[in-house]
Amino acid sequence: MNNMKALVLAAGKGTRLQTEGIDLPKVMRLADGKPLLHYVVESLSFLPPEDIILVVGWKKEAVLSAFPQYPHAVQEQLNGTGGAVQYAAPLLEGYEGHLIVCCGDTPLMSRATFQALAKTHLEEGNSCTMLSARLPEGGSYGRVLREADGSFQRIVEARDCTPEQAAVTEVNTGTYIFHVPALLSVLNELNQDNAQGELYLTDVPALLKARGLRVGLCDTCSPDEMLGVNTVEQLQQVEDLLRREASHG
Repeated sequence: MNNMKALVLAAGKGTRLQTEGIDLPKVMRLADGKPLLHYVVESLSFLPPEDIILVVGWKKEAVLSAFPQYPHAVQEQLNGTGGAVQYAAPLLEGYEGHLIVCCGDTPLMSRATFQALAKTHLEEGNSCTMLSARLPEGGSYGRVLREADGSFQRIVEARDCTPEQAAVTEVNTGTYIFHVPALLSVLNELNQDNAQGELYLTDVPALLKARGLRVGLCDTCSPDEMLGVNTVEQLQQVEDLLRREASHG
């Protein structure tokens, strides 16, 4: 796929996974015998390795020794998803193409879903296209709010939702595609004025929309695919699903 790169966010510590004396970065935790990050880069392998950038941070040596073929940026301060992209920005300067941004701890995300997102983005001529999913209930995920005409309005984090917004079942999966010049033009406008005091990548689509740029949605992600691993229970859940997939494969 020409004119497309990917940025995989892989800097996190995974504090809630540090329960069994395992001292690994989150994306290096094993599910069905392979690191979580393995499954993500495998699904992105329609891109060449030199176009898949890893953002590493905590215990970065463990990630880089296992995945030496990928370029990387170091997130010196774990200041949120927006911060991660800011640290990677120097590797994107002057690049006129498009960038998939995804999480290194979502091992069930499929190649077909990444490609459907890319297709929607390019066909609609968007500056940003967000991958969303529709769940029976929104839970702890950020809600996708749409305008009356169905177009993107903004994302509201679960903890900031009004009761009416909390009833929305279309959620943000944390996976996006950006036109890189548009992304870089607003990246420095992010601020830490939120409950977590972090720089949220989720604020970027609204900043682009405010500039009159096109922000689209692709709601093809299944509830299973978007599962991220933050706890030992989630790791077990993901491993069960990977094994089931492998046995049907």
